Amino acid sequence: MKIKTLLIDDEALARTLVQNFIKVDPDFEVVGEAGDGFEAMKKITELQPDLIFLDIQMPKLTGLELLELLPNPPIVVFSTAYDQYAIEAFEKNAVDYLLKPFSRDRFQKALQKVKEKIEAKVDTKEEIKNLLATPPHPDKALDRIVIKDGAKIEMIPFQDVTHLETYGDYVWIYTEKAKFLKQKTMKEFEELLPNSFLRVHRSFLVNVSFIQKLELYEKNSYQLLLKSGARVSVSKSGYKELKETLGW
Repeated sequence: MKIKTLLIDDEALARTLVQNFIKVDPDFEVVGEAGDGFEAMKKITELQPDLIFLDIQMPKLTGLELLELLPNPPIVVFSTAYDQYAIEAFEKNAVDYLLKPFSRDRFQKALQKVKEKIEAKVDTKEEIKNLLATPPHPDKALDRIVIKDGAKIEMIPFQDVTHLETYGDYVWIYTEKAKFLKQKTMKEFEELLPNSFLRVHRSFLVNVSFIQKLELYEKNSYQLLLKSGARVSVSKSGYKELKETLGW
């Protein structure tokens, strides 16, 4: 059985280069190409590749955002122009990468590593999960949350999020008009979101720009009333942080 491979890169020349490098190895078969993350999502669903060569910096949907939306990602070889900081992140999580521009020899080493993973039946899902928990380049982080809602992909700007609430292994993301469920921990969101979000309770992160007022709920117990009309519990440590951050 040949290793079904999908090439994902917004540059046609980059896809052609990979196509030329890979065709000399009879163990691999290129089953398709995609020029952006949305097209890639469709092709992955249709073709069920064993391997994807994935560019990170793409329009519409980045490579990392695409992986977040895949419940069972295939083996991934990243192609990237990122610097050493990012390379360390890939290596730490045992995820293979090709640093652009890459040579034929480096490409062949990547193919060999893929074969070894397949032979060893390595579950790459955990590798990808760990990488997404610590993105390769924090100062190039996006200002949105990407969610797959059925067949629809939602992109929610941070500024539209009123608050977040833990829900088991998931997090509810609230806006003034809707709410969305995403499989991610609150700790991961704390590291991802800007300083305008405060952890006011074990179960809640709040966008301070949506706070309307702080209300006494019971003796020594408080709630936040948000502009959306939602009410959010505030813990003792959350109350202290609110006072220190907002000068209350």
